[in-house]
Amino acid sequence: MSMDHDFSAAFDQDLSSFSMLDLFRMEAQAQARVLTDGLLRSERALDAATLESMMRAAHSTKGAAAIVGMAPMVTLAHAMEDVFIAAQQGSLVLDAAGVDVLLGAVDLMRRMADLPEADLPDGGPHAAQVAEVLAALAALPNGAGAAPAPIAPVPVAEPAPAAPAPPPPRNELLTLAGQARLHAAQLRPWIESLHRYKRQQRAVFTALEQLHEAIEERGDPRLLELARLVQERARPLRRSMQRNILEAEQYERNATSVATRLVDEVLELHMCRFGDGLHGLPRMVRDLARSLGKEVRLDVIGDDTLVDRAVLVRLEAPLSQLLRNAVDHGMETPAERAAAGKPALGTIRLEARHRGGMLAIDVSDDGRGVDTERVRRAVAARRLAPAGIVQALSGPELMEFLFLPGFSLKEDANEISGRGVGLDVVHDMVQSQNGTVRVESAPGQGFRTTIVLPVTQSIVRALVVEVLGEAYALPIARVERVLRVPACSVQTLSGRQYLDVDGSHLGLVSAGRVLELGEALPSAELAVVVIGSARERYGLVVDQVCGEQSLTVQPLEPMFGKLRDVASSALLDDGAPVLILDVPDMLLSIARLLEAGASLQPAPGTPEPGRGAQQAVRRILVVDDSLTVREMQRKLLAARGYRVEVALDGIDGWNSVRAGAWDLVITDIDMPRLDGIGLLGRIRQDPRLQRLPVMIVSYKDRPEDRARGLEAGADYYLAKGAFHDATLLDAVRDLIGEASPGESA
Repeated sequence: MSMDHDFSAAFDQDLSSFSMLDLFRMEAQAQARVLTDGLLRSERALDAATLESMMRAAHSTKGAAAIVGMAPMVTLAHAMEDVFIAAQQGSLVLDAAGVDVLLGAVDLMRRMADLPEADLPDGGPHAAQVAEVLAALAALPNGAGAAPAPIAPVPVAEPAPAAPAPPPPRNELLTLAGQARLHAAQLRPWIESLHRYKRQQRAVFTALEQLHEAIEERGDPRLLELARLVQERARPLRRSMQRNILEAEQYERNATSVATRLVDEVLELHMCRFGDGLHGLPRMVRDLARSLGKEVRLDVIGDDTLVDRAVLVRLEAPLSQLLRNAVDHGMETPAERAAAGKPALGTIRLEARHRGGMLAIDVSDDGRGVDTERVRRAVAARRLAPAGIVQALSGPELMEFLFLPGFSLKEDANEISGRGVGLDVVHDMVQSQNGTVRVESAPGQGFRTTIVLPVTQSIVRALVVEVLGEAYALPIARVERVLRVPACSVQTLSGRQYLDVDGSHLGLVSAGRVLELGEALPSAELAVVVIGSARERYGLVVDQVCGEQSLTVQPLEPMFGKLRDVASSALLDDGAPVLILDVPDMLLSIARLLEAGASLQPAPGTPEPGRGAQQAVRRILVVDDSLTVREMQRKLLAARGYRVEVALDGIDGWNSVRAGAWDLVITDIDMPRLDGIGLLGRIRQDPRLQRLPVMIVSYKDRPEDRARGLEAGADYYLAKGAFHDATLLDAVRDLIGEASPGESA
């Protein structure tokens, strides 16, 4: 897609609220992008179409600058036009030095476009630079061109923003669209029940026919007439049921189609072209290479690949770092490349594509690559692993050390690299986006980095598993494989349990223990989810693997802060809430457990499920209209052994309170139908419930709010703004004790 198209598309919106100066700045920046792209292409091969597009961009800039009275930019754009005309007529050959001059002019125009209105007539602080650039442009047709004084302190062009600013947050809209799809999917069980009723109806009709035949044999006229009337009245029911089923199935198809389209359209609002985030990268590579005395070009493949705007913005820093590393570390000088039998011009390929529902990005170069033995020596010198292990590490295992913070093979530090900021930036970003990254190298031939990310962060493809009766989701990008193995295949080494998978030991740990839910009963067959990478790869033992689902991500309430092992929440296809696990966080938890000697077997003295069933467990009712809040409270309390149920609002909570026996009620204040104060009032007015402990957990934290809650009869008032795990659990323990009455506080 051309920049002209991008520019015109930007003006499809209503621009009536923009001033003439705002419009000028938008056009100047867009035309500067056209000029930059054209100049970078001209270094490879200058064709008539590229020259024509640059002349048109310079001419448009000149006209726009004249309208706002910016005479210096008019003169500058006119001088650029003269250069392009000379190149068109064959009297000027644009070499690298000439492109330097023209790129400097484009940079200057970018800066001048942002000047305040008072500085437009004379160029303000850039007046002297304008004169220098004009002189350099004038010298180009005579073959005496020289690059002007650098406009920026570092001879690397400032990259343009990675992508257009993301649109206003539409998470609520996406949530509603996801719920619409969920409700459409819930029509299927209802339709299946209709089919079940139809089968039952068929059995009734068969019985009626048999009854009619029996009456005919007896020959009773009155019974025959009654049987005939029953059959006549039943006949329309059969047709009606069939018609209702057909209509319901058609409605389900329509609802599913509309809901799916709605989700797709909302997601489309978040999507943009991968190329929209790359405008500054080719220029950065070119300028950095020239500053280092190298010749390097960047080839971009798949710039039309669609990606979430938020993902693209986060990719800016990692991609910039990878390209800087490739130019500075990987690429040789022209003389070195010639000696190695390579062309003087080095090439970096940046490719994006969709693969298996994920966004795959490859950054590869044809430079010197990385010598794994050099990495081995660096690992040993820094004592990052015992000497015996370092010598036994394979090539791929050694490459993993490149992701460590501060790890660098560069012996000298400069403004480009060698200061301990490298692939760890890439690794951290990819980890935060539920993706994976790996590197590979062929010494003397090149280096490749492969990043795989979800195309969007709004919808995540996840593996749903069950752990002690609770559903959890793991992003598919974080799951290496799923295994079902007999329990007898588990081996023990140094107190730790493992499986032999593909010739390597895979450490095992119970998901229930990692999530502090308890231990599952022993089973003859184990369901194992393999997570992590080469250096941190574990088998997570779950009760059941339920399958894959596409989940609409719902962020956690800010009041919870960062919950250990939890990334976000969602709703399953059946409407049940589920927590999406934070795999990097889980890897840390697993490492801590294994260091403490954890295994699949319950720790000594740990009661197994079902043991001590006669001992009562304290029951808690959580009443909150926020899905995330009530689920967080439920999971926290359930993890401590309490039996927890939830209610959706005050009325639902009141019905649950009256219908069951509870040890504690935890309620919000602001809820539909009946608020928390009203619920508390009803509880205190009921003679059977007057002594039932009630805790209020609310965002309202003013003294008058607390006083109102306590005056209404609350036993404890906890502000959500100061909420964290320990606060809630300590308050519950203070009010009703531990989960089981026999436990010590």
